[in-house]
Amino acid sequence: MGIEDEKRTAADAAAEQVVDGMMVGLGTGTTAAYVVPALARRQLKVRCVATSTATAEAARLAGLDIVSSFRDIDRLDIAIDGADQVAPTGWLVKGGGAAHTREKVVASAAERFVVIVSANKLVERLGPPVPLELLEFGLDATLRLIGQLGPVRRRDVARSPDGGVIADFLGAVDDPGLLAAQLDAVAGVVAHGLFPPSLVSDVIVGRAGHAEHMEFGSG
Repeated sequence: MGIEDEKRTAADAAAEQVVDGMMVGLGTGTTAAYVVPALARRQLKVRCVATSTATAEAARLAGLDIVSSFRDIDRLDIAIDGADQVAPTGWLVKGGGAAHTREKVVASAAERFVVIVSANKLVERLGPPVPLELLEFGLDATLRLIGQLGPVRRRDVARSPDGGVIADFLGAVDDPGLLAAQLDAVAGVVAHGLFPPSLVSDVIVGRAGHAEHMEFGSG
């Protein structure tokens, strides 16, 4: 079973957790992209919040009801997204596609945050890069402060959907909780790609012909 088949298997299993009437958060990236057709095939009456314009457009083309902006909605029933790394403790690294700020907002707003991955995303311990979104204002000062924690590099990509500068923390991730707190404490860091296990309800791993569930945190 190839990686793409594993992604599809995990996405199909996640889509089965969605029922009529739900507000659904949709993530960004190659794995999350499989959720859109999986939901469309079920022909449910759901409303969706997308974390990127690419996901929103794909969902509209598939016939899903996408809300134009995440306003006047204070909670979601479920959010489904991928991850770049998943540790045995439930800590995640996300943001390879530079949408981690919106992804974290959507995940935090959801009653259940379901992560879908192929088996190659499971790691023994997290490592760099950890994606960052930074304010343009005071950018050099922010980069200097982050540099006191470890190497950091600005990414040569477009701004985030909200205008933030994208960078990567390249230092060690020996203690994800400590590093997350240190990055949160740096003024100018809008969001980082470390997602705690307390945020994660279920990790669905696509394997040979079936989906495995790893439950963490909020349950």
